[in-house]
Amino acid sequence: MCGIVGLFLKDPALEPQLGALLADMLVTMTDRGPDSAGLAIYGPPTPGLSKITVQSARPEADFPALEQRLAEASGGSAQVAVKSSHAVITVATDRLDATRSALKGLSPDLRVMGAGESVEIYKEVGLPKDVVARFGIAGMSGTHGIGHTRMATESAVTTMGAHPFSTGADQCLVHNGSLSNHNNLRRSLARDGMEFETQNDSEVAAAYLTTAMARGRDLGAALAGALTDLDGFFTFVVGTKSGFGVLRDPIACKPAIMAETDRYVAFGSEYRALVGLPGIETARVWEPEPATVYFWDQRQAA
Repeated sequence: MCGIVGLFLKDPALEPQLGALLADMLVTMTDRGPDSAGLAIYGPPTPGLSKITVQSARPEADFPALEQRLAEASGGSAQVAVKSSHAVITVATDRLDATRSALKGLSPDLRVMGAGESVEIYKEVGLPKDVVARFGIAGMSGTHGIGHTRMATESAVTTMGAHPFSTGADQCLVHNGSLSNHNNLRRSLARDGMEFETQNDSEVAAAYLTTAMARGRDLGAALAGALTDLDGFFTFVVGTKSGFGVLRDPIACKPAIMAETDRYVAFGSEYRALVGLPGIETARVWEPEPATVYFWDQRQAA
């Protein structure tokens, strides 16, 4: 079943509240999928710096000396901020690829959740209220974010099987539904060089969009292409460094609701996810149309 939420801020005055608002929206969707949860938080980039969010099954062993070990393995400095089973590694942008390569050799328990100039991704097995408390999501600021609470139907209940899925820099996706051609599409994308961490069909959708954008499409155009290339039923909420997009398949059997004011755009699987947002009583509220791309960009909102 699963529950998905998203929040795109137009008003910079709301940015300190992003984590708290998004966390409340996600917790409200708990009964749509209580086995695991995850969120992607986007903030303004720091020029010259990028971040890698990693997760460890043994954080007490992997994180204490991670800065020193990365410096020795990659030849560059790194700052590590530990948040429970996750750590956010900040490095010079020109050292991002070298740092990711170095991580592969440090510990089999270290797994990359996402990377880029703006995004931090946190996901774990457990109830949404426990996941958001574990990582201090309510205290985070940012410009936009997406979240997902999962009911596993197509893969095991694991951290890697939880959403969001990130397959490109500052790109991630949450999904409610099921794809029917994901195995063939996975093989095609793998031949083009895409690497996969799970058997989850949602990771294939994320990889499809990453590949499309790498070939020059913006998020809106990549989502439009999904209507032709992806079979099945789906509702996607997608984030990029500056963008926020929503797409439902042509049948649109999964529930979805959106709200917009002059301060934000919000998405929820159900309206009750939106009721705590400021000014919701005067928002324009609508159900997104089938086979229609909705796309907002921070550069346009500025």
